[in-house]
Amino acid sequence: MKINQLLQKLDREAPVLQATFGIEREGLRVTENGDLAQTSHPQKFGSRNFHPYIQTDFSEQQLELITPIAHSTKEARRLLGAITDVAERSLEPEELIWPLSMPPQLDEKDIQIAALEDDFEFHYREQLAEKYGKKLQAISGIHYNMELGADLTAALFKASDYSSLLDFKNALYLKLARNFLRYRWLLTYLYGAAPIAEAGFLPEEVSQPVRSFRNSDFGYVNEDHIHFSYTSLEKYVSDIERYVEQGDLIAEKECYAAVRFRGQNQNRAYLEKGVTYLEFRSFDLNPFEPLGISQETMDTVQLLLLALLWLDDKEENIDQELAAAHDLNNQVALAHPLTNLPKEADAQPILAALQNLIQYFQLGAYYQGLVEKVQAALLDPQLTIAGQLLPYIEQQSLQAFGLAKAQEYRDYAWTAPYALKGYENMELSTQMLLFDALQKGLQVEILDENDQFLKLWHGDHVEYVKNGNMTSKDNYVMPLAMANKTVTKKILAAAGFSVPDGAEFTSLQAGLDYFSHIKGKQIVVKPKSTNFGLGISIFQEPTSYAAYQKALELAFSEDSSVLVEEFIAGTEYRFFVLDGKCEAVLLRVAANVVGDGIHTIRQLVAQKNDNPLRGRDHRSPLEKIQLGEIELLMLAQQGYQPDDILPQGTKVELRRNSNISTGGDSIDVTETMHPSYKDLAAEMALAMGTWACGVDLIIPDSSAISTKENPNCTCIELNFNPSMYMHTYCAEGPGQEITPKILAKLFPEL
Repeated sequence: MKINQLLQKLDREAPVLQATFGIEREGLRVTENGDLAQTSHPQKFGSRNFHPYIQTDFSEQQLELITPIAHSTKEARRLLGAITDVAERSLEPEELIWPLSMPPQLDEKDIQIAALEDDFEFHYREQLAEKYGKKLQAISGIHYNMELGADLTAALFKASDYSSLLDFKNALYLKLARNFLRYRWLLTYLYGAAPIAEAGFLPEEVSQPVRSFRNSDFGYVNEDHIHFSYTSLEKYVSDIERYVEQGDLIAEKECYAAVRFRGQNQNRAYLEKGVTYLEFRSFDLNPFEPLGISQETMDTVQLLLLALLWLDDKEENIDQELAAAHDLNNQVALAHPLTNLPKEADAQPILAALQNLIQYFQLGAYYQGLVEKVQAALLDPQLTIAGQLLPYIEQQSLQAFGLAKAQEYRDYAWTAPYALKGYENMELSTQMLLFDALQKGLQVEILDENDQFLKLWHGDHVEYVKNGNMTSKDNYVMPLAMANKTVTKKILAAAGFSVPDGAEFTSLQAGLDYFSHIKGKQIVVKPKSTNFGLGISIFQEPTSYAAYQKALELAFSEDSSVLVEEFIAGTEYRFFVLDGKCEAVLLRVAANVVGDGIHTIRQLVAQKNDNPLRGRDHRSPLEKIQLGEIELLMLAQQGYQPDDILPQGTKVELRRNSNISTGGDSIDVTETMHPSYKDLAAEMALAMGTWACGVDLIIPDSSAISTKENPNCTCIELNFNPSMYMHTYCAEGPGQEITPKILAKLFPEL
């Protein structure tokens, strides 16, 4: 049956780029001195018995980072970035991830076989150590997994003369595997990044740099007499089974071919159930990239793989041809990085296929640019990764370079440690929950990124989470009740808790008519149901009719209903209650600046906003201070304008409400707050029937103990979906981790 010329038969609008991807990245844990870390697999990663994203490969020191299936190269790399971020920030402070495929200088005794609980896996590694030696196992790389898209596969199947989709897919992936092996040398040339082995690693020293020891016969390959035939899938499967039966291979997975068929647990099953995808194993870690592989490389490889499908597959003398291709790849791998390709390495067929592919499917300027970069690298070896590494080799060593890069990438991971790399556009509490879920080994799917909607699961146990702490643990009506401040006050008052007096208005005029009732009093004007402190005005001194009207207008701009309440004197605290227990207490100080006698208020605000913890839209632990209408109103009440120079030591408040979301400062007082107030907050949450909420209490004197008869505080608000990040990354105080407790409650089996 014909498997050639199928792409050429498709419509030009066919989804040729449709595919799914997965990346597996290996990396050694090392110390800041460049020695192999002698610590065990980090406990922060939970159990590696089931962890889907962070495993150990051969040794305790060798991490393996595994992405879930992604529907684009961009998303696959983004997922790899998040998992790498989690890995980097979960290591001991003095540990790093080695960024090169070839390990640092090491002694075999320093390599500790992974202490896996599975007896077979542990003994399998012991046998590998005896057979190949431990040092060889310390080589690391990247495996690039790709499955052709379902629609693309269906279109190719329709264009073929196959009657069985299973047989067709097997033939298609067999063709792709064979052509990959034929042109593997090109990938070694472009992406080889293992030019030296540190002293003592190889049985004999090599006097000059090469392109890739890892991709040569010096790398982690099967013994010389092991050969897998690609004449047919049946022959490939039978060869592996025969070697296992003879004892030449410990298990089927000891097949270390540059490309492997994937999707079934046993090779024989490929004949019965089909190949699902291919695993391409020939990629060295790119040390110039924090993730070990660039987006450009991932896209170029996808294009190259499609070009290999465009090329015809030869059916004659396959094993002999692939053996010659193996030798050619070994020659390219062991050549000096600045030498040109040998004449046997003819790139013209693959370059022509790339051009034809781009023109036929009108793939555009980006992919044309990728091909042009390949062409440029073929003309100038200095543009290859190995060529770029040459200037960093010192006395046949990359130890200093590798260590510097490892430290650079560790430092990068710790910039903005409250964020999850690649997902910074999501709400911050959701980013933190995602980090913890990835760290502990929960399966994660982002159902709606803009809506912060996640699916988390472990085995058959599935939980849905929105905005970090909205879960099935809360019933439907209670968040609605807490969104309605009038309803909240009535429920709490009926339960015997102290709440402020006040009135509700649905029109500006009705609110203005109420002025005679509040004239000369301290009041708060706020929207009925909005969050994040928006539209709130607080008057600690009697206000004028004009200022009151302005406050009403601001509140009505946020909601159709507005509350006017008595102002309760005292200090406001936020209590975070989870499942009947207060887990954190925060003192929130309203947005403010303190004068230095030199700078204007506007300049002081700008200086305070330079704090790296301050950002916008809840993507940073603290929000930048604004100089909007409310802030200007507050300044005017204190007798200041934004361009006034504030005297030394003088403090002005730019907001009266203390929300972090409006520029306030956060101070963690969990440990110093008296337990009676924590218990009271938990009782209020229980009265509302809520699982996770924020309880805002005004406490005149926190040194006075709260009792049922004399609570010594007033509840001004309960908040559903309370922010968690402000409890963790505080302006002052130790901070409390909330998101791990959310996950522990949702998945107690972990």
